[in-house]
Amino acid sequence: MKLGVLVSDYRNVDDTLLRMKADKLGLIFVSNGVYHAAVKESGKSSSLLDRTPNLFALSEDLQSRGLSPDTRVKTVTYDDLVDLILNEYEKVIWI
Repeated sequence: MKLGVLVSDYRNVDDTLLRMKADKLGLIFVSNGVYHAAVKESGKSSSLLDRTPNLFALSEDLQSRGLSPDTRVKTVTYDDLVDLILNEYEKVIWI
């Protein structure tokens, strides 16, 4: 199964993601979830960036917070987000 996960929270998502199994997992950071894509705490990036090579962050949410994403994260627009949801993943959830 190809699973896309919209991550909109900066806290309390690790436990949920650890329980998910997918052939292809994509993390799409939106809203406050974009902090995972850009913020380092104690010099370390978010542990979510190590979960999968399929990492995306909504450009509008990054811009509104004045953030630049980690090099592992691809910046996407709303149009790109729709394409990801409809073409790349069989199931999409929001956490």
